[in-house]
Amino acid sequence: MADHQEAHVTLPSDPASVSAARRHVAGALTEWGLPDDTDTAETMRLIVSELATNAILHTFGQSPTFTVRLVLDRDEVLRLGVTDSHPRWPRRLPAAVQQDNGRGLAIIRSLVKESGGRFGVTATEDGGKTVWVVLPCAAAVVS
Repeated sequence: MADHQEAHVTLPSDPASVSAARRHVAGALTEWGLPDDTDTAETMRLIVSELATNAILHTFGQSPTFTVRLVLDRDEVLRLGVTDSHPRWPRRLPAAVQQDNGRGLAIIRSLVKESGGRFGVTATEDGGKTVWVVLPCAAAVVS
């Protein structure tokens, strides 16, 4: 397997793009030898769903597209980033127990912590941002 593999796709900021982002990530992971039924693959699908949903809902129509970028480094680390062109960074909001939305970042942070990974936000040159996660995956990748 190669030391570095990368896949990316740019999608319209439309609710239908969430499932397209999930399929893109699932397809890349399968192509790279990460079985679809592993905890890592399931976690990455859930995280990309949450990040894509946030990119659509919280850019208020000011980011017509978003980009999903997935990188596998040396069969050890998976990096997933979702980039949009809206300047506002995600904010941590208190989620009420009964609240149906607003829990995406809390879910992502919990999954990342549980997996021993990292979460962050980085500014882009055009004034937008990339919300990203890094997860270890050495044991899950099949050569």
